[in-house]
Amino acid sequence: MKRGILCLCILSPGLALADVQGSRFFVGTSAFMLYNLDQSTDYPPHFYQLNFGYQLTPKDVLSLEFITWRYYAPMAILGNSENEEDNFPGYVKVVGPALAYQRFIAWGFYTALHSAFFQQSFWNEEDVKIGTGRQLFLTFRLGYHLSFYSDKLFLEPSLAMTHWPINTGLPEDFQVQEDKWRKYQFEPGLHMGFVF
Repeated sequence: MKRGILCLCILSPGLALADVQGSRFFVGTSAFMLYNLDQSTDYPPHFYQLNFGYQLTPKDVLSLEFITWRYYAPMAILGNSENEEDNFPGYVKVVGPALAYQRFIAWGFYTALHSAFFQQSFWNEEDVKIGTGRQLFLTFRLGYHLSFYSDKLFLEPSLAMTHWPINTGLPEDFQVQEDKWRKYQFEPGLHMGFVF
């Protein structure tokens, strides 16, 4: 059985300071969506993300993200365990918006803070909805901005720490699994998009 996060990190130098001259808007997504193409997994993520952003200054960017996905085990497990016994007795569907602030530091490097407020629905193994809840999902990111085609296309490989300090409404058997694990995770990321 497969489980994990699609690791797409690109380590290469690039052009790299954000340029506010001309276009300031962008649309983007996460390369994690490519994991939806894996037909061999028993745990499809059904992950979709759309980002819409605006560059306030050459160093400051705000974006609104819309995200939906599924997970089948406590999030801290992802990539850390292949034990079926760690899974939930079903899965969690997540949907919600996020607000992100990105600050360019120097030489293309940036930091970012993403704050997502998710509505969650809990489904048992018979695919029956058994409850709802909410989650505050925070991401702290350090990454690198690469731009191509006259700064119209960009890739942003990153390393992130995610944390979910609020996670309510879990059914009791889901909560038992969740309580066995920490409330944070380290993971790679790769955002991409185009500027207009």
